[in-house]
Amino acid sequence: MPNTTNSITPYLHYADLDGAMEWLTKAFGFHELMRQNGPDKKARHAEMALGETGVVMMGWPGPGYRTPKQLGQITHNVYARIDDVDTLFERATKAGATVVERPADQPYGERRCGLEDPEGHRWYFAQPLHKG
Repeated sequence: MPNTTNSITPYLHYADLDGAMEWLTKAFGFHELMRQNGPDKKARHAEMALGETGVVMMGWPGPGYRTPKQLGQITHNVYARIDDVDTLFERATKAGATVVERPADQPYGERRCGLEDPEGHRWYFAQPLHKG
């Protein structure tokens, strides 16, 4: 039987994929894994990571796409577990992230914050309160 790994990777659409990649690097500390450009030299598909295993795929769906911000709707949440919520929160707010939820301890054992990127995608970052 082949060795397989189960995983789920969010795929987000951005009207300005190049700008989103730059912002996600500055605000959340993502790093680029790969980028495919279209004939116009603009990014059309990309993969970025947060840490060693937190991967998100992104694409540009074309001119008919509307961002959550343009729709005036919350269309999804991305939940990421990280090592230091407070440091990420400070970094992201300095980069212009919209605060959805300030860092706070949750009754289920995690410290969590909520942030929104410039196109309206909602991101929640959490860390365990107790290691062990």
